[in-house]
Amino acid sequence: MIRFMRSLALASLGYLMLTASPAFAEGAGIVAVVNDEAISASDLEARLRIVIASSNMEDTRETRQHLAPQVLRGLVDEKLELQEARRLNIKVSDQEIEESMAHIEEQNHLAKGGLGNFLKAKGIDPASLTEQTTAGIAWGRVVRQRAFEVSPVSDEEIDATIAQIEAGSAQPQNRIAEIFLAVDNPQQEDEIRRSADRLFEQLHAGAAFSSVARQFSKSPTAAVGGDMGWVLTSELPAAVARIVQDMKPGQLSPPARIGGGYYILWLIDRRAPGGAPEVELSLAQIMFPLAPNAPESERQAQIARATKIQKEAKSCGEFLKTGRAVAPQTSGDLGRVKLSDLPADLRQVVAPLAATEISAPVPLHGGIGVLMVCARHESNGAPSRDQVMDTLARERMDSFAQRYLRDLRRTAFVDVRG
Repeated sequence: MIRFMRSLALASLGYLMLTASPAFAEGAGIVAVVNDEAISASDLEARLRIVIASSNMEDTRETRQHLAPQVLRGLVDEKLELQEARRLNIKVSDQEIEESMAHIEEQNHLAKGGLGNFLKAKGIDPASLTEQTTAGIAWGRVVRQRAFEVSPVSDEEIDATIAQIEAGSAQPQNRIAEIFLAVDNPQQEDEIRRSADRLFEQLHAGAAFSSVARQFSKSPTAAVGGDMGWVLTSELPAAVARIVQDMKPGQLSPPARIGGGYYILWLIDRRAPGGAPEVELSLAQIMFPLAPNAPESERQAQIARATKIQKEAKSCGEFLKTGRAVAPQTSGDLGRVKLSDLPADLRQVVAPLAATEISAPVPLHGGIGVLMVCARHESNGAPSRDQVMDTLARERMDSFAQRYLRDLRRTAFVDVRG
């Protein structure tokens, strides 16, 4: 299925705004064995801290107990991916890890080396994030090495997809995000259903859908926070379409058993056919950090600082310079962003702004800030032939990667210890 308008991973708007948390697992006991490698309680504890903090969940013992099985499942998958990479003699260099960490720092407007210092200051073991990053790079290389097993995209497929897009321009479209939890064998049915129910509860309690999808979803859209983009109801599997057509924008669907697992769906928005051209904004941000439990006097003080910037900055260059001076770790250039990819509350704030106009102070994940539209760009949103080919090829590779990992799970020795 084609997903052309995928969400940008706006890490600078809060993807890695991490907080400290109390210990969950004492000592270094073994919680699972994957083939001949162990996963320790401290490994699980470190990953739980990252998942809870990056997903904006409340850090309680109950939350940790509910999330632990699914987080552990992710750690098992990482072990399998790294083991397969070693079997194929695929290595990830220190330089690649450093570049990946530098990219995260850039997205989060941290100084060089700031990510490691930040994680350590909050009591989060940086090695856990390094392990996750290493597994992602290695697994991508494993899949690319086996790409000969994936059939190339044909001209006929490209033509058919373009025709489908053109035909769909006269139909309503839905902007949908998904979390998919796979059931690889019948013995997992109850466990996965309970995991889906718990994630649904966390989402209802305020957890960030995109972060939860990145951490837990087994769909290819996990890399973009579960965002399927704008799709026609006719493009969706019949069972999914029946759920979506009864939903209202902003609504979450309870977990539904469809195909090979459980889906949680979020209807982000719905638009009529022949809508307005796609708008892209070049955005910049200045944010003053604010703790969730900060007193009202501190909140008002940060609003006053943001209001002062709103009234004084006259250009994007001046705005960015001010951000570097007053809040360097949480301010900077957010790049070019599709208006439709922004969360609904931010979209309402920036949509009316002209170029070089600054928003009123708004709550952002982790503080109070202002956003400047440095430039506006409009297009009809129709993808080029090359974009269609790239999207088809990427989705084919994503599906292959899913099957590959499923086969590794089925042939592995995995001992999860209670």
